[in-house]
Amino acid sequence: MATSSTSPDTSSTSAPKSAPKQYNLRNPLPLSAPQEQEVKLLYYKRVRAHCAPEIKAFAECAVNRTVTATWVCRQQRLAMNSCMVAHAKPEEEDRAREEWFAGYEDRRRAREEELARVEKRREEVIRMMREDEARTRAAGK
Repeated sequence: MATSSTSPDTSSTSAPKSAPKQYNLRNPLPLSAPQEQEVKLLYYKRVRAHCAPEIKAFAECAVNRTVTATWVCRQQRLAMNSCMVAHAKPEEEDRAREEWFAGYEDRRRAREEELARVEKRREEVIRMMREDEARTRAAGK
């Protein structure tokens, strides 16, 4: 019944040591505006990939045309637009969001490696500058 107040209970106060966050891909946290933009870019890329043949057909028809492409390439334009509308669904956006979250750890790791490379190079430059200063001081004496 009497417990010692001098012995700390470390099991309840210790936190896990920087375990990587596990994101729920089905119900993710709100993203910042730049992150949402990245998701949108993935989404548009996926939709364009689904409709690549239709887009290519319209682009080939529209070559060397300006205003006339609207009615000369009407068939291809309607096919392209209907394909885009058919694939531009919330489910596709959810898949793009899941793809973005799946690559989150890789992007974070690459960013950390780049920062480490920059810091290493910075330290190397500082060391070289100090050595150069020491040489010029020694030569001046």
